[in-house]
Amino acid sequence: MNFPLYLARRISQGGQRTYSKLIVHVAIAGIMLGLAVMILAIAVLKGFKGDIINKERGFNGDITIFKHDLNSSYERMPFHLNDDSLHLLGKLPGVSHIRAFATKAGIINANDEVEGVVLKGIDSAYNQQSLKHILIEGDTLNFADSIPAQQQILISKYTANRLKLKLGDDFLMYFVQEPLRKRKFTIVGIYNLGVEEIDKTYVIGDISLIRRLNNWQSKDVGGYEVAVNHFENVAQINQDVLSFLPIHLVSATVLEQFPEIFEWLALLDINSQVILVLMVLVAIINMISALLIMILERTNMIGILKALGLDNLSIRKVFLYNAFQLIGVGLILGNLLGVGLCLFQHYTHFFTLDESAYYISYVPINIGFVEVFLLNIGTAMLCLIALLIPSGLVSRISPIKAIRFK
Repeated sequence: MNFPLYLARRISQGGQRTYSKLIVHVAIAGIMLGLAVMILAIAVLKGFKGDIINKERGFNGDITIFKHDLNSSYERMPFHLNDDSLHLLGKLPGVSHIRAFATKAGIINANDEVEGVVLKGIDSAYNQQSLKHILIEGDTLNFADSIPAQQQILISKYTANRLKLKLGDDFLMYFVQEPLRKRKFTIVGIYNLGVEEIDKTYVIGDISLIRRLNNWQSKDVGGYEVAVNHFENVAQINQDVLSFLPIHLVSATVLEQFPEIFEWLALLDINSQVILVLMVLVAIINMISALLIMILERTNMIGILKALGLDNLSIRKVFLYNAFQLIGVGLILGNLLGVGLCLFQHYTHFFTLDESAYYISYVPINIGFVEVFLLNIGTAMLCLIALLIPSGLVSRISPIKAIRFK
């Protein structure tokens, strides 16, 4: 029989000491709150990064291919890759799919209001599933008939509010070129990406209209958006894409095109790491305090056990087993609280945010079993390792003095 474990269970079940009872409850509460906060910190961090990165990837692609020039405007020089080159590019390791696009600056005139925007042209091969996720009204472009498709347009909620437009409204858009041209569009969908720089800039239409306005060839594009299977490998895949392209073409990742957003996300990593360290320290300090008080309160029992021949290591195990039981209770309660709050926020979006500042209207949550498991194991191991030091106090207790201790 494992006598230290048996004795630890007896202490936990039958010991109702006056002094240690409160500190034990405080230690359990400290572990519970610490673990819950760590779970929430990881879940919110992953949720923020995942949602914002997915928004940027869905609208701009993971890698953008364009013609290298000194032009700093929104309109890029036309080019195109032949079908064989596109097929081989799509076969590169890690590449999911490729979609063509073009951009052209214009001015919307509606309801006595004027707004400068950029028309982003896409074609029927463009995967509009990413656009469906950000639509709040209407539907995506319908390319079933090429002529009506050129009159359809998606605008952002930001632009619709500024121009007092709604789903189904018509407006004129002027394209500044020689000669000046204008086109009439019908709003078939309103999207809300949540990134103000994009929402206030882009409207989405048919790429064939841009080709006609610019007198391009039928296959000319302003660029290609490359989607990858695993975003963490985007830098390496971009190098493979760049080495495949002819010398007059270049490619850039979404991280290089929007560095300020990804730098902000990197700062969130640091905040999360600080929170994790602080919460683990709080849990360790609480457990050390609880163990010291339990040892001091049972000094008399320690003296009797030593007098009966029990060695210091076995006595230390008694208190470590007892502390591990307390840690286990704290971890169970912490999981219930932390995971419960995560599930509540995930399904209700109860806690909201200022979308203009955080790129999202609610606190996003994304937590998995692996993260929760590692947090539990890490917290338990660090607490137990830290408890080895105060448990060493047992070896310094003299049996004769301990038996007399009141």
